[in-house]
Amino acid sequence: MSTPPPEADWDNAPGVLEGARELHLTPQTCNLPYWLEHVAGSMLRRLSDGTVTAAAPIEAVRRPGPLHDALVDEFTFRTLAEEKAARALSFLVFHAPDNDCLEFFSTQLVDEARHARAFREHLLAAGVPAEEVVLAIARTAAASGAVVLDPLEEFGLHVLRDKGDFYGGVLVLTILVEGVLAPAAELSERKWRLLDPSAALVERGANMDEIRHLAVGSAVIRQYLIEHPEQRGRLLALMQEGRRLWEKLPMAEVLYRRESLFQEGLAEHAELLGDYEIWPGRRLVDTGIEERMAAAEQWSRETQEARLAYMLLDGAS
Repeated sequence: MSTPPPEADWDNAPGVLEGARELHLTPQTCNLPYWLEHVAGSMLRRLSDGTVTAAAPIEAVRRPGPLHDALVDEFTFRTLAEEKAARALSFLVFHAPDNDCLEFFSTQLVDEARHARAFREHLLAAGVPAEEVVLAIARTAAASGAVVLDPLEEFGLHVLRDKGDFYGGVLVLTILVEGVLAPAAELSERKWRLLDPSAALVERGANMDEIRHLAVGSAVIRQYLIEHPEQRGRLLALMQEGRRLWEKLPMAEVLYRRESLFQEGLAEHAELLGDYEIWPGRRLVDTGIEERMAAAEQWSRETQEARLAYMLLDGAS
C-alpha cells in the first residue's frame, strides 16, 4: 500500500482552518481509486484495526448533567445534518457532468452517511441508552433541525432537485454547508479533546473528509467558471441568496443554548482541564460562551471568503 497523501493521513492531515482554506484537490485526483486506497484502505482501516484510538468520555459526560446535554445536543444535530447532506448528494451524483465528478460525489455521499453513523453511534458511548437514540434525534429534529437544517435543505433541494443545477448545487453544499459546519466542527474537536477524547476523534475523522470535500467542490466551481465565465453572475447571485437565507436562520440561538450547557459543565469540572489551551495562549477554562461563538463565526467567515476567492466568486459577501 502506498503512503497516503497528507489530507488522508491521521498523523499529518491539516486542521480544518488550514486545509479548508489552502488545500488544492480536484475530482480527477480524488476519484474512486483514490477513495478506495487512501480513505477506505488506509484512513478507515486504521480506525478499524485500532491503530487510531481515543479514550472514552469522562464520567461527567456520560452521566446526566450539562456536559452530557451539550454533547447530545451537538451530536444529534450533526447526525441530522450529515443525513440531510447524504440525501442531497444523490442529486449531485445524478446530475454529474462526467465520470470524475460522478465518482467523487459518490464517495462524498458515502462519507456523509458514514459521518451520520459515527455521530449517532457516539451517543451510545456518551451514555444515551440504545432505545432512546432515535427519540433524542427526533427531539433535535423538532427543534433546532426544523428551524436551521430544514430551510437549508429546502434551499439546496430547490437548486439540485427542482432546477437540476449541478454547479449551483456544488456551490451551495461547498459554501453554505461544508463552509459553515467545518469550522464549527473544528471548535468542537478542540472543546471535547480532554472531556470526551472519542468525540474529538469522531470530529477529527469527519473534518479530514470535509477538508477534501471543500477543496474538491471549490476546484469544480473554479474550473467551471474558467471555462464558462459568463456563468459567474448567476452563481454569484445564488451565493448571495443563500447567504441571505443563512443570516435569517437562528443558528446563533442554537449555538448559544449548546455553549451555555457546555459553559455550565466547564464551571463544574474546571479542574479536569487544567491549563489545556483551546487555541494558543487561551485556556479553555478561561473562555466564555460569546468568545467561543465569535471564534467559530470568524473561522467560518474566513474559510468562506478564502474559498469564494479561489472559486473566482469574490464579492459574494
